[in-house]
This record gives sequence, structure tokens and C-alpha cells, in this order.
Amino acid sequence: MSVKRRSATVLAVSLLAVVGTLAAHDMFLKLPTYFLEPNAEAEVALVNGTFDRSENVITRDRMRDVGVVNPGGEVIHPPSSAWRDSAVHHENPDSVDTSILTFRTGEAGTYVIGVSNKARALTLSAEDFNAYLEHDGVLDILAARKRHGLTDQPVRERYSKHVKAIVQVGDLRTGTFRHELDYPAEFVPLQNPYALMVGDMLELRFLHRGQPVANQLIYASHDGYNAHSPEDAVAHREAAHTRTDADGVARVRLSQAGVWYVRTIHMVEMTEDPDVDYESNWATVTFEVGR
Repeated sequence: MSVKRRSATVLAVSLLAVVGTLAAHDMFLKLPTYFLEPNAEAEVALVNGTFDRSENVITRDRMRDVGVVNPGGEVIHPPSSAWRDSAVHHENPDSVDTSILTFRTGEAGTYVIGVSNKARALTLSAEDFNAYLEHDGVLDILAARKRHGLTDQPVRERYSKHVKAIVQVGDLRTGTFRHELDYPAEFVPLQNPYALMVGDMLELRFLHRGQPVANQLIYASHDGYNAHSPEDAVAHREAAHTRTDADGVARVRLSQAGVWYVRTIHMVEMTEDPDVDYESNWATVTFEVGR
């Protein structure tokens, strides 16, 4: 192994170890399949960690909103009793790591499922915060910290996470995919993902507190994607990245069939808030691309 490659491997392992200690992880809504039958019971996992593995459950008191939008546009709020905690990773069945929502579909159409968490604050060392920005792709904030000579400063961050899944029930596609849940951060597809095929471009508008955000870094990937080098493993391991345009619209080419996600972290410096230095709102949306 070359010195350069060995150094990259060490950096990747070190950085992942640092970020693994942080309280904030990506959050996703995942289903075994996003193609469901009408009038049937279904389960959706709230994954908190990486797209492939949940690291801890989300307790019900952390959930600000849980909503299932049916094809008629009605938002149904499942009770807390519809949730259970499960040990999904069977090598350690005693470690409960995933929150599971059970709900029942109704008539055919496109559904939206959403979960929005309450904000939390945490204090991070300068080293941990810089590593987290690099690892999760919050590169504009990292660049600003370098520009202003702040990379040696610890921070207090207030963060919350807001996730959606678009699922298709039966064969009838409806306009419900556009439904806005009024979360602090939210992706709104401009086309129904279930009307698209491999090779098509999906457009999504990113909203922060209901307003489109221009020039926001967006990442997208799919189930089974693997980085192929230590350099890829250092930060934001996704199949694609892009930025939103002036209207807050990002464009993602759906390069293969399977379950996809789009994610971002919208972070701003809180110059007039004495309690926190930065506020971040994390957003993801998941869906499945047919063959």
C-alpha cells in the first residue's frame, strides 16, 4: 500500500471514529418495499444512523410530528401506540436500535409519510465539529469557519431532523407526492417518483421554513451503493451531489433501480442567539425507483 493510500485509510478510520461519537446522525424512513397494496398493513422503520444501519431508537417524546398523507390529501397522525422498538440487526438481538411504525394503507394512490423531531442542543469541541462538517458534507459552513479563523473554536449546535418517505399504493398515481408537511426543512418532489424510470431526472425543491433555498448542497444515493476507495469513505459517501438553483430546485438523475434517498443539512450561524452558535435542520426523503 502506498504512503498516500495508507494515510487516506488512517484518515478515513479516524474521522469515522470521531463522527461516530457525535449525537447527530442522518435519519431516514425505510420500508422493505415502497410499493404497497391497498387496504393492507405496512411497517416503516425510522432509521437513525446511516442509510444501512440504525444506531438508536427515537423515543416518542422526541417526535414533534408524525403524519401519513393519503391520496385524498388527508393527514393522519398515528398514535404513539402504533410505534414499537425493535432489534433489527440480528447479530446483537438484545440491542434495540430501530423505531418501527405500523400503519394501514387505504385506497390506491401515492402516499407521503413524515416524521419531524424536536430540536436538541449539544456542545462539540472544535475538532469534533470540524470533522462532522467534513464527514456529513456541510462544506459551506466549514469553509466559512476556515475563512473567519474559527476552526479552533468549540460550538454549541441546535439541531433537528425531518424525514419523509414517498410510497406507492396500488397502481393509481396521485398528486399527493407534492404535499408539504410544513416541517422546518423539507424536500418536495416536483414529479411523482413513481412516474419516472431509470435514467430519468427527478426534480425536488428544498424548503427551509417554507421558503426555497438557493445554492444548498444536496446529496443523493441508493441502497447498496458502496464507496470504492478510502478517499470516498472520508466524507459524505453518496452516489451524487448537486446544488439547488435560484428557485431551490435540485435535480437528481436516477441512475439505477432500487431504494433512493436525497438528503441535506441546512445550517446557519446564529449570530444573535446567546445560547447557540449554529442551528441545523436535517432533511431526507426516500422512495423507490422501479425497473
